[in-house]
Amino acid sequence: MSAITGKWDARNLGPVPHDFSYYSKCMLGGAVACGATHAGITPLDVAKCNMQVNSSKYKGLGSALSLIAKEEGSGGLWKGFGPTFVGYSLQGMFKYGLYEVFKDTYMNLAGEEMSNKYKPAIWLAGSATAEVFADMALCPLEMTKVKIQTSPNGTFPIAFGAALKEMSRTKAETRYPFGSLGPLWSRQIPYTMAKFFFFEKIVQLFYTHVFTAPKETYNKTTQLGVTFASGYLAGVVCAVVSHPADSLVSLLGKAENRGKPAGQIVSEVGFSTLATKGLSTRILMIGTLTGFQWWIYDTFKSTMGLGTTGGK
Repeated sequence: MSAITGKWDARNLGPVPHDFSYYSKCMLGGAVACGATHAGITPLDVAKCNMQVNSSKYKGLGSALSLIAKEEGSGGLWKGFGPTFVGYSLQGMFKYGLYEVFKDTYMNLAGEEMSNKYKPAIWLAGSATAEVFADMALCPLEMTKVKIQTSPNGTFPIAFGAALKEMSRTKAETRYPFGSLGPLWSRQIPYTMAKFFFFEKIVQLFYTHVFTAPKETYNKTTQLGVTFASGYLAGVVCAVVSHPADSLVSLLGKAENRGKPAGQIVSEVGFSTLATKGLSTRILMIGTLTGFQWWIYDTFKSTMGLGTTGGK
């Protein structure tokens, strides 16, 4: 019930009211969770992107990592760390924070009865809307990251500031800063919808069939364990759903594909290749990434007294 109007209000369903302070803390938690995790697996991302754009040279995760380190030194494995950290911090801030905002907004628009009946649809709508804005913040940094990671050694600046300047200078060719927004949306919106839907659903299943007492009776260690397991399993689904578009985003940064429309690249490469090349690496990367993102996010929320995400 709303303390102000006396009517049902989704913003009052959690352990604390969902006010400006709550949403701000969720945004900060999302920035910490996404920025740290994405930046921390930069070597895997470098290998994955190069496997996608040059599969004849980079045939597998181990060999790709070894070859990059041999040719460019250990620093080559950390190319794109700067734009990755900044870009995904911004993306995480809007992804998680705005998800909380839009989920509450859509629940209030639907009303109590419809919200309970169509909860999965609200999860999907809230996460999709949040990701639209999150990707607008991410796109310039993602384009820069991909260009750094996939350009042959010595042909493009590696330093963050210099890379941004070069992207801006060559924007007629690179379509910087929003040239990859369409493919990014096609990758990230399904990914985020799957990420939030399956996370919320798996958490709900855990607290319905495994931990059957009220959620608040379990200690934070147990709740955060549920969070991590649910996040990891959701991440595996996310990896499969979003991989074709992820491959396309990487291929758009390849020099010989400059100026080509996305449809032409798909036709030339083949959807099967887009959907499978580098997929095992991405499942490992995204499963681990998503599990830790949710764990960090919920740890932050718990520390702030906001409670963990999801439940019955």
